[in-house]
Amino acid sequence: MTTLSKGANMPVAVSAVRAVLGWSAGPGVPDVDASALLLTGSGRVRSDGDFVFYNQPQHPSGAVRHLGKQPGADSLEVDLAALGREIERVALCASAGDGTFGQVPGLHLRLFDTASGAELARFDMEAGTETAYVSGELYRRGDGWKFRAVGQGYASGLAGLARDFGISVDEDQAAAAPVPAPARMSPPSARRAPGVSSPSTARSVAGQGKPSIRFTKGEENLPVDMRKRLSLRKEQVAVSLRKQGLTDLTARVILVLDASGSMGGLYTRGTVAGVTERMAAVAAQVDDDGEMQAWTFASNPARLPDLVVGDLPEWLRLHVRVGQLSLFGRKKPPKGLLPGQVDMRAVGIQNEEQKVIAEVRAFVRDHPVPDPTLVLFFSDGGVYRNDEIERELRAAVEEPVFWQFIGLGRSQYGVLERFDTLPGRRVDNVGFFAVDDIEKVSDPELYDRLLSEFPSWLRAARQAGILR
Repeated sequence: MTTLSKGANMPVAVSAVRAVLGWSAGPGVPDVDASALLLTGSGRVRSDGDFVFYNQPQHPSGAVRHLGKQPGADSLEVDLAALGREIERVALCASAGDGTFGQVPGLHLRLFDTASGAELARFDMEAGTETAYVSGELYRRGDGWKFRAVGQGYASGLAGLARDFGISVDEDQAAAAPVPAPARMSPPSARRAPGVSSPSTARSVAGQGKPSIRFTKGEENLPVDMRKRLSLRKEQVAVSLRKQGLTDLTARVILVLDASGSMGGLYTRGTVAGVTERMAAVAAQVDDDGEMQAWTFASNPARLPDLVVGDLPEWLRLHVRVGQLSLFGRKKPPKGLLPGQVDMRAVGIQNEEQKVIAEVRAFVRDHPVPDPTLVLFFSDGGVYRNDEIERELRAAVEEPVFWQFIGLGRSQYGVLERFDTLPGRRVDNVGFFAVDDIEKVSDPELYDRLLSEFPSWLRAARQAGILR
């Protein structure tokens, strides 16, 4: 039996599974109901028949069944071999009646082999004010299936969430129906891999106290508050990697920041500056020189000066350009544009992700390093160049680069959120997850999700000969 952390995944080698949602029942604990959604590649149901729950306990195909509830447990059975090819994911969901999941102690999901009864995996979950929850999902990967520990809750309204999946919901029944969260919010898969040796960094063995933290030259010059935040975040990055079995890792880190017109509010509110500071901790902990190459993009890409940790306050001021997005269309450079700043008129306002992907790929080819490259790519959605983006990312499969996309808000991410399930690649070189408000996501959760798929890619890329 495998114990999974949030965002982790594992192959499912059996033909049918039983998913048991469990909790500690008792006085004052809300009643919990399990449900399942059968989703196509679009992330939506084909009809209301693809929703399996207590009032509709069996899918018309017989492939998914609600087995019934016992005190502190509710079960579903999924016959993977019986699912039609058009079904690409089965979301395992839940709803809390007359309360929130934060009032449900001991919430967990266990996965069993239906034939033998052997327990395959366990996933322990934590929640807050959410009333709808996606505990996990089964999804196709090539000719087989995988299970992903999702653990994503939502408090934005059950009827709205149901409609996002294409389910018809009566207004007077919306509050009572067990409804899952939108498929586009699914976090990325996560995989485990052996450690990558790094002679320049000493870390503790997993399970033996705190992981050792790398000191990066220049961080002693940071303001005290920023230095403290950086230290805590580096430690959390190390903890997140240790959960994946990586006690030693060196990787080049590249940051890509969306600067399209819809991102204006995120810049002016300081959200992008906060994201950049949090990503600097990743580079400080895993990059051998603590530096991070960076790009911004909209209609066109633009290379930013490398982010050196010791220069973090100045870099944020100069290159995460609060206010510059309002200057499109001026014929003269805006007053106060400092040396090294990018004139955002040249970047534009549209979404052309494929261009910056191509430019980063060219940089990696032209500047080879012995370590793998991790690209942290932030976007608020509006993706529409799906075919071009897919071509670039498919072409990048044979390159020593893992692309981790992070969605800032609940927008349309197109091929980015579907890429994990697309067939025809030797290795899965892309991860994706989205958050409603990244400022409300804690550092432990953010780094766990950010680094969940990278370790699996490391292992697969080594086996495929992409990495040495």
